[in-house]
Amino acid sequence: MRVGTPGFVPERLVEARAARRILSMTELARMLGVNPSAVSRWENGTHAPDAAALADLARELRVRREYFLRPVHGSDHPMFSRSLASALKRDTSYQDAQMQWLQEISSILQHYVDFPEVDIPDVMKGLTYKQLRDEDIEGIAQELRSHWNLGQAPCTNMVALLERIGCVVASIEMGTTKLDGLCSWSREDERPHILLASDKMSLPRRQMDAAHELGHAVLHKGVTHEQLKTDLKEIERQAFRFASAFLMPETTYVHEVPHYSLAGLLSLKERWRVSIKAQIRRLKDLDIIPDHHATQLHKGYSAKGWHKEEPMDREWPIPEPTHLLNAFNLIVDSGTRSKADLLAVEFTMHPGDIENLAGLPSGWFSKNEASVVQLTLKSDPQKTPDSSSAGEVVQFPRR
Repeated sequence: MRVGTPGFVPERLVEARAARRILSMTELARMLGVNPSAVSRWENGTHAPDAAALADLARELRVRREYFLRPVHGSDHPMFSRSLASALKRDTSYQDAQMQWLQEISSILQHYVDFPEVDIPDVMKGLTYKQLRDEDIEGIAQELRSHWNLGQAPCTNMVALLERIGCVVASIEMGTTKLDGLCSWSREDERPHILLASDKMSLPRRQMDAAHELGHAVLHKGVTHEQLKTDLKEIERQAFRFASAFLMPETTYVHEVPHYSLAGLLSLKERWRVSIKAQIRRLKDLDIIPDHHATQLHKGYSAKGWHKEEPMDREWPIPEPTHLLNAFNLIVDSGTRSKADLLAVEFTMHPGDIENLAGLPSGWFSKNEASVVQLTLKSDPQKTPDSSSAGEVVQFPRR
């Protein structure tokens, strides 16, 4: 029989530790001044912390005590993470925990605000990811462009598109350049949640990251956790192929390439908002240019130092998600809930974490809501209306 706080949820402790990038139970135990075995028992569910230990956990992990008494907002679907092989487990665990918090915030907000309906048609038509051919992926990208009335022109704001079709999108700093994005369908409302990295970001990179995560949402919803582990390389390749096909349709983009040189691709970057590196890969994947030509382009690309920053990367503003921010403002501005109410009743995580994930200004929760008072014009009993001061209406002749 467990001793300690009744209703303690062990998974919440694992989640909070990951969200604070505390890699080991030993590290957390050191912070709390307790034996590592105590933290181990709390996380495996054989024991629960007493009231004093629970208060210490809440303080060190910067959450409310009630946080540990609520169920996790996990997903039955795997999380598709764009991370380099060299990414630290501390960072990938942090990203997963942030996704769980994003889904929790989204779920709470949807008690008050109607989010757009999910508009992602079933384009797999019974296929599994293992049966997908490149031509299938190209066709799916075209089908979705048609379904969302995008035509064949450049799609220059992928974030706005994702939110329009019912995805919940957030953008945060990951604290590392080895993490790009994350996608997961929520268990509660079967809605895709997409978490984008904002570290060293440019518009072309934001576009590709967003389209890549859309690819996972469309192509890989049925993938199991085990399949993701064993076939990660192929799953990632398919998502990139989808993103490239979606952002650079073969029917139009290819025909606009003036010549297969870096200068030619640079001239297209301004219109299509896609990186030169991604364009080289697209032309190679479509067999427009042979492997040796792509290799020469990559060499010239590196010689110019474009692997660090491409021309025009700083010229465009980076689109940010707005739906979560707007939902919070709508709830508070309408008087449905005050900021204090939201923190006291609905949310158990730190307000700074909510602001970060929802795109709210730092300190938003600590700022008092403005009190709006309706004013009326003061009447002067000593002043009588003067008809001569009234404006004269002049009739304009009809043409």
